[in-house]
Amino acid sequence: MEDQAQPPPLISVVIPVLNEEKLLPNLLEILTLELCQSYKMEVIISDGGSTDSSLEIASQYDNSIIIRNKSGHRQTIAEGRNLGAESAKGKVICFINGDTIPENPSEFFSVIAEWANGLGKHKTASALACPVYITKTERQWSDVVFHTFFNQYLRLLINGFHLGIGRGECQIVRREVFEKVGGYNPLLAAGEDFDLYRRIATFGKVKFADNIPVHESPRRFRRYGYFKILMSWTLNGLFVILFGRSANKEWEAVR
Repeated sequence: MEDQAQPPPLISVVIPVLNEEKLLPNLLEILTLELCQSYKMEVIISDGGSTDSSLEIASQYDNSIIIRNKSGHRQTIAEGRNLGAESAKGKVICFINGDTIPENPSEFFSVIAEWANGLGKHKTASALACPVYITKTERQWSDVVFHTFFNQYLRLLINGFHLGIGRGECQIVRREVFEKVGGYNPLLAAGEDFDLYRRIATFGKVKFADNIPVHESPRRFRRYGYFKILMSWTLNGLFVILFGRSANKEWEAVR
């Protein structure tokens, strides 16, 4: 008897990558074949033109699709995410950065799978935003204070005032909605995450899913400090709203 065609995945995990050899293995190690099979996931690694061993590391991970940068120029992270999404076949796309990992991978994807099937407390949402914390092994008191406050602030804006906003470390979107709004704006060097959710919120709901937290590297906060980064987020958001472009011409990679 001939093998039947494999059913399409439920969840497409898209990982934009640029010189992430130090931290990418941490994320790929949790995206095991068993986990992917359990929640019907595919993993797509969209490389923006890495010059380190990121591609070599990605190629050792059998359960993934690798998208290479063939444009000849340095991609914005929006371009990298869009290219990954073009190959996505799942009902929902989970965009997660290479330096970010779910706090509880099994629970994280279980909630997303439930939502993808139109179930659970987030079932009416077009997109989900996640609470973001610093990884436990590198967490300091300032990280706890800032992220506790900022996560509650986003929760109020999203669930309370129904604003379209969500941090780019992890954004989860129904694929049909992502395609309807035209994906990320590839011309935005920064603020592309806010811009996407702002457009989705014009016709759908964005929900703050506080039961699926993720942990990110503190490297950018350590280099620039919380005040400078918060001002940068605010300025880029205002520029997107007022002028349709980001304040930053390029988003510096911190490695």
